[in-house]
Amino acid sequence: MCGAWLFGARVFEFFTSLFESMKVLKLLPNFLTILRIVLSLFLLFLLLNTRTYFSFLTPFHINMISSLVFLFAALTDLLDGYIARSYKAKSRFGEIFDPLADKILILSAFLGLVYLDRVNAWIPFVILGREFFISGLRVLAANEKKDIPVNALGKYKTVSQVVAIGALLANLTYSYVLVAIAVFLTLYSGIDYTIKYYKS
Repeated sequence: MCGAWLFGARVFEFFTSLFESMKVLKLLPNFLTILRIVLSLFLLFLLLNTRTYFSFLTPFHINMISSLVFLFAALTDLLDGYIARSYKAKSRFGEIFDPLADKILILSAFLGLVYLDRVNAWIPFVILGREFFISGLRVLAANEKKDIPVNALGKYKTVSQVVAIGALLANLTYSYVLVAIAVFLTLYSGIDYTIKYYKS
């Protein structure tokens, strides 16, 4: 009798812990979104204060830390999307703040890079201008109930932007080639989406 009671208690404890872990998983995407925003602001603070608060670090260390912070923040975008889809943890908070966090990350990195004179100001202007323009079209498409299928171009664009910014932050020699590819894919995918919007 005592053994059966202990077994039942263990089973109850197992399912309770499983339930709690599932609740945590449902909150994890939102936590990762908030973490991405915090990391973005830290990255901007780091890049704007390399000669003051972080003057004890060498340029090499600044480059490595900033690129790693950026890449880790970008990785949280993949993770929160995967968890939200896999565990049905999508929320209104995520719908609003996940794309906003992405733009804050890209904007923070580019502001710092422009400040450090590693990239011309027109490049972030073009990239961010495209992002906000397409975001506006997506809202219009949703309101008009237009079904615009997602293709691989958008994913290639995102990957190219992350790789290019990571290379710029690391101050790699041929990073401008990656930037050129990112700008091309950004504009091309934006034009492609715009054409599909007006044809649908």
